[in-house]
Amino acid sequence: MNAERLLAHYERIADAPDAIARLRRFILDLAVRGKLVPQDPQDEPASELLKRIAKEKTRIAKAGAIRKEKPLPAIELDEVPYDAPRGWEWVRIRKVTSDRGQAVPDRDFTYIDVTAINKEVGCIEDAKVTSASEAPSRARKVVRKDDVLYSCVRPYLLNIAIVETEFSPSPIASTAFAVLNGFGFVQPRYQWIVLRSPFMVACVEEKMRGQAYPAINDSDFALLPFPLPPLAEQHRIVAKVDELMAFCDRLEAARAGREAVRDRLAAASLARLNAPDPDTFQDDARFALATLHALTTRPEQIKQLRQTILNLAVRGKLVLQDPNDEPASELLKRTAKEVAAYSKANGIAQTHPELIADDDLPFTAPRGWHWTRLCALFKVITDGDHQPPPKADEGVAFLTIGNITTGRLDFSGCRLVPNAYFQSLAPYRTPAKGDILYTVVGATYGRPAVVEVDRDFCVQRHIAILKPVAAMDLRFLVWLLASPLIYDQAARSTTGTAQPTIALRPLRNFTASLPPLAEQHRIVAKVDALMVLCDRLEASLIDAGASRRRLLDALLAETLAPGKERELEAAE
Repeated sequence: MNAERLLAHYERIADAPDAIARLRRFILDLAVRGKLVPQDPQDEPASELLKRIAKEKTRIAKAGAIRKEKPLPAIELDEVPYDAPRGWEWVRIRKVTSDRGQAVPDRDFTYIDVTAINKEVGCIEDAKVTSASEAPSRARKVVRKDDVLYSCVRPYLLNIAIVETEFSPSPIASTAFAVLNGFGFVQPRYQWIVLRSPFMVACVEEKMRGQAYPAINDSDFALLPFPLPPLAEQHRIVAKVDELMAFCDRLEAARAGREAVRDRLAAASLARLNAPDPDTFQDDARFALATLHALTTRPEQIKQLRQTILNLAVRGKLVLQDPNDEPASELLKRTAKEVAAYSKANGIAQTHPELIADDDLPFTAPRGWHWTRLCALFKVITDGDHQPPPKADEGVAFLTIGNITTGRLDFSGCRLVPNAYFQSLAPYRTPAKGDILYTVVGATYGRPAVVEVDRDFCVQRHIAILKPVAAMDLRFLVWLLASPLIYDQAARSTTGTAQPTIALRPLRNFTASLPPLAEQHRIVAKVDALMVLCDRLEASLIDAGASRRRLLDALLAETLAPGKERELEAAE
């Protein structure tokens, strides 16, 4: 591997998606292709090594240590995934390895199951001494020091380890493992490298069977193709892989350190904005806006930034107050009349806002604002029909939570209900253009979505329908519902664990900070502008990630084919 070239560009590719994991896989790929270390024509070729392995197999089979194996078919040309270097041989994996058979424990033993493995390091970390009377039925595989264990159950998890120590009492492994004894001629660490390499992963995936617990059986495992280098080259490959994996460890640690520093700085900046100090707020805001672009490297940080913007908006910290604005208390008088008229016209009981004690207020609202309940801002807060609706091949769309969790209505693939059923619903329980839908059940509770379409549809009872009063700014209500102020109350009000649910009564009585209508318009304009900036920042992160990925691809391609410098330059 061209480590100098990699180091020269690392700062630009380190934050590419899965950069370090891809580098590790690439190292293994180079290793099993014979491209990681040079071949030495003085090495004894693998063909001679195969003779020594066959002789050793015969010897220990005669001694009764292993069963005599049936001959395996030769590797066909169409089974070879790539050309091996001169001096190497393609063989079946069980031609150069063997298991050690099975035994029923009759005394204390060291039990190795899949949970005992540290698969990233490739070692046994948590084997447990077990008595024969407590032996699991799967504790049957005989293993010895320097064997390799490969989990044939869910092999895509790459639970592979080397038995590096002499366990006392003697070890027994789970029958979930294939045991690979290389007779001293196939290095355990080299076996580990091959078994984790991309080509072998692909070979195993083709042979897996089963759905819930896919596995590869012993007969299919025995036929897997295995690239066998000379023994001396195996040692060189192992040494180089270990060196480069240690290099990846250092790169990974450096990246984690940088991310931790960025996270702390970003969190500190956002924390000062989320709990603003009136004396330092302006300076804190300027600092945050100046530095967050450099500190933000992951999409989840953009989510935090969006929540901070909404938190500032509902606290009156995003735009200046104007003493000439009509106060929110006057706005509430008009909304109360509208709510009362709607309730009377539809024959429904009006929800009267509960009193708000000063101790219940999470912060002090600005002058001209007013604390109120959500039910004072909407003509009605209800939900969909509680009875399961009939299905129909033609009719009216019926939306579930999955159709609105993105914040927009998605009618694709939704079920239909008969027109007669839709007509039987009370008008206040059917959404209309300008209403807000709000998820109240499940893991995605607390997400608002505006009804922007002028078409008939109905919703399941897991979705609340909020019909805003005309006197309010619709966009402000959406941002209010999406803000931490409302979401935190939603989280505290949920009942149930497997299916958290927000009941309508507490939802109607969530406390809300209400600005004057003129300030609502200013807040909406500011929030919309800042959300556009967040969109741009998120897009730039995606573009930067794609650029890093292209550069990494080109760098790895150049390593595999050194004549590709032009591709690397183009990626830069």
